[in-house]
Amino acid sequence: MQRRELMTAAALAAMTMTMALPGRALAQAVYPTRPVRIIVPFPAGGPTDVMGRAAAKAMSDQLGQPFVVENKAGAGGNIGTDAVAKAAADGYTIGLTAISSLAIAPHLYNSVPFDVEKDLRPISLVGTTPCALVINPGAPFSDLKGMVAYAKANPGKVNYATSGIGTSNHLAAELLQSVAGIQLTNVPYKGSSQIVPDLLSGTVMMSMESSLATTLQHIKAGKLRAIAVTSPQRSKALPDVPTVAESGYPGFEVETWFGLVAPAATPQAVITKLHEAWAAGAKTAEVQQAFDNISGNLRANTPQQFAEFIRAENKRWGDLIRKLGIKA
Repeated sequence: MQRRELMTAAALAAMTMTMALPGRALAQAVYPTRPVRIIVPFPAGGPTDVMGRAAAKAMSDQLGQPFVVENKAGAGGNIGTDAVAKAAADGYTIGLTAISSLAIAPHLYNSVPFDVEKDLRPISLVGTTPCALVINPGAPFSDLKGMVAYAKANPGKVNYATSGIGTSNHLAAELLQSVAGIQLTNVPYKGSSQIVPDLLSGTVMMSMESSLATTLQHIKAGKLRAIAVTSPQRSKALPDVPTVAESGYPGFEVETWFGLVAPAATPQAVITKLHEAWAAGAKTAEVQQAFDNISGNLRANTPQQFAEFIRAENKRWGDLIRKLGIKA
């Protein structure tokens, strides 16, 4: 009888402690209890979208709740990233955004509607891709050397598409113009997937792609031609395509990177759960295949490591933007 009374007293004490927990703390303990929204600040079909959907599936499998991708494109990724920054900090809205918003936009524009360090909380790096210089086969050149020669003879007449002002592919093209001493004309789009029809038709002569997600199938079919990649090594998907560095510009290196972020006030317990879900999900064969399909490199690091990475990238791109005098 005494033992039963002690057990009952312990149970009542535990129940009392549970009821005494603030609602927010209790919610964190069982997070997530409903679907989570992942804002992708670029259109469907591009590399950010592919990675966002792979991350959504992986994290859903790990945490047992749907992770739903919402594409919110515009302003080089800034509109969608701002939506993440201003969302409720409860873990039910996060974002998969990119270098353009997290490390380039703060230095390219006079002002952006969010502060990367104050308004966003890093969760994890997700992946990287090389930029690729892709041309319509009807272009009056067939390799990087020929493009540079043609551009020097025809200043401003070579137009190239990018997925928006201030994106990594835009900055990669600006850097290439600087080191090669040429003048190209940028034609900004809202995202990579919208470029392909105009590139296939010849409306734009060339594209500096932020990945091979939307063009690889057309390159392999001979409808488009890749003439260089901006990564330090050649792409596994296109091993015969040289790097920019190999093509006469040693040290040239630009990679687009993508990562998960949350509103700044998101509780640490929620950030930890999201990070652990991605770190585990990133090890699956399904996620690896999704990244291989766009010639992407799978990444996962801690929130602290990602925060340090973002700060380092801000310094790198801020210095370059100021040196080249680039303005949006």
